Amino acid sequence: MKLSVLRGKAYDALSIIGLISITVGLCVFTAEMTDAARSGVELCWNVIIPSLFPFFVVSQLTVRLGLADKLGRLCSRVMRPLFGVSGKCAPALILGFIGGYPVGAKTVIALYTEGGITKTEAERMLAFSNNSGPAFILGVVGAGIFVDARAGLVLYLAHFTASLIIGLFFKRYRKGEKPSDDTSFSAKKREPLSQAIVSSVSQAFSSSLGICGFVVFFTVLTRLIFLSGILGRLAELLSGIFGLSEELCLSALTGIIELTGGVWRLREASDSITASLAMAAFMLGWAGISVHCQVLSFLRDTGLSSATYIIGKLFHGILSALITLLISRFFSPPESVASILAEEVQGLSELDFRSTLAAALPLSAAVFLIFLCISLFSAKKAGKRGQNGL
Repeated sequence: MKLSVLRGKAYDALSIIGLISITVGLCVFTAEMTDAARSGVELCWNVIIPSLFPFFVVSQLTVRLGLADKLGRLCSRVMRPLFGVSGKCAPALILGFIGGYPVGAKTVIALYTEGGITKTEAERMLAFSNNSGPAFILGVVGAGIFVDARAGLVLYLAHFTASLIIGLFFKRYRKGEKPSDDTSFSAKKREPLSQAIVSSVSQAFSSSLGICGFVVFFTVLTRLIFLSGILGRLAELLSGIFGLSEELCLSALTGIIELTGGVWRLREASDSITASLAMAAFMLGWAGISVHCQVLSFLRDTGLSSATYIIGKLFHGILSALITLLISRFFSPPESVASILAEEVQGLSELDFRSTLAAALPLSAAVFLIFLCISLFSAKKAGKRGQNGL
């Protein structure tokens, strides 16, 4: 019997066993699963939708209105030599750092599907442009979990630096292929403002609902695996191998599956602050299988490979942890600065729908206005060059 046939049968058998196990678990732990699903829905309503939806709209508008083309001409001198991509990829990098997971990946895919960048550029960008946002790192993790703004600063600095290093590394991916022309966006690709708004809002809403589905599913799945005792036994095994506490190992295993639950469990870890910070940095860089599934759902039918994305996120996690270990030995901001920042971001860890939306809308509007101003400035400058040429 051929090896491929054996693999197929083994995959089918494991899939059936897995589905039966999940079904049994849902029946046995009915109350716990209902509570987990309710928690997932509350997380989507209070945090996911209000924080991601505005940035998804901005991301779509940036591409559909041709603003990526305008910004690309200004950023070409930075993006090309550093990352081997055209300047039109700059919005994906910027929005990825501001909006958080998975805004960066969604912007890259939108640029590719609209014909703005090449397949190689898109796969390079996927390796390093999909990042956690400052609100989550500084607010939820720094002020909410470690109760210290300095921890958030260290984590965000490590996260940011590691992402750029990954981008520099993936410049060598398919090195022989040149980036697209920064003026290659055809004018006929740009949509009228009214049509662009309708299309962007519709696409953003659909993407947000899809993400919510993954969040609820993985919230239930993680809780089910925890109740089954599998995570506890694995954590005990890893604790004996690496000499870390079971709580820290359990946080790592949870974070590999779902980011928010993993970093939240760090509150119970009894290890040193340095070890906990390094573990948080790894989880923030890796992002979790839940986020990866969200990105893979966007990649469906695009023809883009997921290999650079998965490899990039794995190295992002490892590199972030190493940088955090290095920074935590030398970096210690003044207490006054840390206290001020802690007061500003402390409330982010317990936001409700209204406050999250109030925080996300002005920021996303500001980003869109910046792109719009750049677009108008570039158009005016191009018009003057055209007049001088006559």
